[in-house]
Parts: sequence; C-alpha cells; structure tokens
Amino acid sequence: MPILSQTDAQALLKQVLGYSTADECEASLNGSTTGNIRYARNGVSTAGAQDTISLAVEARFGKRSGTATCNEFDEATLRRCVQRAEEIARLAPESPEYVSLLGAQTYLKPPSAAPTVLAPAARAQAAADSINLCVAKNLTAAGFLDGGTSFRALRNNKGMDAYQQSTNTNFSVTVRTTDGRGSGYAIADVTDAAKLNTKALTQRAADKAAGSLNAKAIEPGKYTVILEPAALMAGDDLSLLGGMLFGMDARSADEGRSFLSKKGGGNRKGEKLFDDKVTIYSDPMNAEVPGNAFDGDGLPTQRMSWVEKGVVKNLLYSRYWAQKNNVPATAFPGGFIMSGGTQSTAELIKGTAKGILITRLWYIREVDPQTLLYTGLTRDGTFYIENGAIKFPIKNMRFNESPIIMLNNLEAIGRPQRLAGCLVPPLKIRDFTFTSLSDAV
Repeated sequence: MPILSQTDAQALLKQVLGYSTADECEASLNGSTTGNIRYARNGVSTAGAQDTISLAVEARFGKRSGTATCNEFDEATLRRCVQRAEEIARLAPESPEYVSLLGAQTYLKPPSAAPTVLAPAARAQAAADSINLCVAKNLTAAGFLDGGTSFRALRNNKGMDAYQQSTNTNFSVTVRTTDGRGSGYAIADVTDAAKLNTKALTQRAADKAAGSLNAKAIEPGKYTVILEPAALMAGDDLSLLGGMLFGMDARSADEGRSFLSKKGGGNRKGEKLFDDKVTIYSDPMNAEVPGNAFDGDGLPTQRMSWVEKGVVKNLLYSRYWAQKNNVPATAFPGGFIMSGGTQSTAELIKGTAKGILITRLWYIREVDPQTLLYTGLTRDGTFYIENGAIKFPIKNMRFNESPIIMLNNLEAIGRPQRLAGCLVPPLKIRDFTFTSLSDAV
C-alpha cells in the first residue's frame, strides 16, 4: 500500500474530505518504499527496507486551524482523524497570517525514471563493489546507500487535487588509509538507480585517500581555490552554496534579516550582486534533475530565473507574504540549476598556476546572516596546485567566507554535475579566505 496510484490516492482523499464539516479542509497522503545498506571498516553494519504511508488532515473554521495524522485507513480511523483535526481547530487561536486554501490548479508533469528500487541483492552488490575495491588497495571504506520510490497526493474542498511520484537513490563513501592519515570522499544521487556506479565513486574517494598521505601545513591566508560540487552542496547541516540558494526568501529580506535586505527597507531584487557569469534557475522539467510538480501548499512549480548574469531576478514569496505585498506567490523549488561551462575539474586544475583543490567542506556554520558569512573546515582531500598540477596534499584549514563575496571573485565555472537534487558546477574562486590550520583528517 505505501505507493498508491493517483486514482487510488485521490479516491481515499475524497473519502476523507467527505467526513469533514469544517469551512475548509485539506488532506494529504505521503508514502514511500525505500531500502538502504550501511557499511564501515569494510563490513556491512546495517541493512533494511521501509514501507511507510501517512495521512494528514487540516481542518479550518474561519481563521482557526487544526491538523491530525494517522497511518491506518479503516473508516473508523479516518473519521476519527478528521474529527480530531476539527476539535483542535475549534480550540486553536486565530492565525494572523491566514491565507485560504488553494482552489483548482494546473500542474506540469516533470519527467521521471521508471520507479525502480534497488533490490536487497543489488544494494548488497553495490556495497560489495565498494568494499572489495578498498580491500584490494589496503584501504578502509565506510558508506551509505539508500533510495526508493515515494509519492505525495493533496486534495481539498476548494477544488485542488495534486499527485506526483518520484524516485531517488543516494550514495556517499569515505575512504581512509589504514593508519587514518589519508582520507577521500565521494557522493552522488540519481533519479535512475541504474546510473549509480558505486565502484567508480569509491575509486575516486580511494585515489584521494591515498593521495592525501603526508599532508603539509601551509600558512592560512587568501588563496585561489577550486571547489568541487561536493564542497558547494554537501554539508552536515548547511552547505556553502545551498544556504544561499534556499535562503532567497522575500520576507526575511523585507524584514531586514537577510543578505538580500536593502538598507532603509525592502529587498535587493533587481540588483546586480554577483559576477556576470552567475546564472541560477530552477526547472521542474529538467530531465537530469526533475523537480516537484507542486510545493507543500500545492502551488504549481514552473521554470524560474533566480539570478541572471549576476542580477537577482526573483525571490521566494510565501502565499501569505505574497498576499501582503500584492504579488504572485512563488512555489518553493525542488532544486536549483547553476549554469556552467564545459571544463571538468581536472581541466580547471590545468589552468591554475597556484591554488588549492577542495574536495569537501563540513561543520559549516552561519556567522552573519546579513552578509551570509560562513565558517567551516575542509576535509577528506585538500591539495595544493602548482603549474596546473596537484603538487602535494595539505593539512585541512578553517575558512571564513561568504558565498556573496565568493561569487564576485569567480574566475571560472566548470561543467555542472548533479548533487543533492541540484545541478552545480565546480567553481574556481580567487581570494578565498582561510583563517587557521586544523590537524583533523
């Protein structure tokens, strides 16, 4: 039952809405079928699969609302779920930011791969391919593979109904030398599980692990750097570029809480904030990173330009903030696409006289939201470049840098790669600021 067809999902939601006596009522279904395998020290530690499905009901009386959830679908449970949502709504205070539910909408149909979930044997083989490669090289691997199919369905008593299925598979691996002094990392996500090559990704991480032995310390300061996509979009809680992209919110800008706030009030939409080479957009119809047809409110997504040749073209407007400012609401995109060039990371290295190659950043924290100043550390493979070639590994360093400044010090953009549901190119940046050394691998 976890993956319901559009017909079955909407039939269930229609049944649920039939039990409601509220002024407005919306019901949503979320379900997934997923599987995973985790390994460390060259051995599998956990493996499993999960089927989940849940229903959420929001009932509204005037400007009061209440929500209840359940994961059983017999008539008595469904009725009780609706009743509970209505009971909560009657007790809730009025919302000062009330916006009525959406009416009927028209949605795009993003492309998607066949809803293939890697079978347990295929997941085990993918892990074995990674582990065996490291065993043969006397290296140690730790990785995680998970993925599957999910769906979301929405329906309300104002005429809105929406449905979409999606598939995704994620893989990450850290490879270390047996003495723990060398470390490498690789990460990937795909819509079509058949495109995932864990052996090739592990080879990349293994090469960096072996190459990062006997790292040398260099003086902190400002350096030309080449940031691989993992350094831009992968992070523990926050990513260097993702924090900026997903932070393009109109309300926080208008209220003076954002890097997009204008002195004296308002926001910086229409201003040139970045290098001419920076163009960022979202497109749910992109075949390589297909997006969602609708956001959490059921608002239809569409191709949107966010930054065009360095100029901020659009901001994210919630339905409430859009209503308050008399502008169209903006559906929250599933991912972003940054336009790039044709050069690979290796080709960017060849064109660099002196610089630093950064595989990955982590422990990233926001220092100042109004300048978007971040601090964090390099890890899992940091290398010094000289005369177009990697010269030697260097010890990790702490950085203090803002994506705003970084995207104004842009020297070159490489070929975009898929990561974290986005398309992001490697970037060559001048005057990237390092403040101190770190002995951690």
